Amino acid sequence: VQLQAFGGGLVQAGGSLRLSCSASGGTFGYNAIGWYRQTPGKQRELVAGIRSDRSVNYADSVKGRFTISRDIRKNTMYLQMDSLKPEDTAVYYCKMFRLGRDIWGQGTLVTVSS
Repeated sequence: VQLQAFGGGLVQAGGSLRLSCSASGGTFGYNAIGWYRQTPGKQRELVAGIRSDRSVNYADSVKGRFTISRDIRKNTMYLQMDSLKPEDTAVYYCKMFRLGRDIWGQGTLVTVSS
């Protein structure tokens, strides 16, 4: 299974972006999925996730602004990002936990200008 993330770009503070992550060679199904982000010199951090029991969790820094979702029929997961802030600037990665291992997408850069 391979994941491909896209939808990043440059946006002004207060704006919105929607990231997408599609799977090939397999399906998301109801496996645990998540969006992570990383900035230079820092560890990759969880932004939002959907667990295998379908419960959802968000990093405190994005609660109320970001929404994670997936479309089973389209085999795609999403991260809707609203009210973006400069501190949201990072490379965003999608991840699926499947058959006991993590599968990562290649990352997409989000830059929020002030």
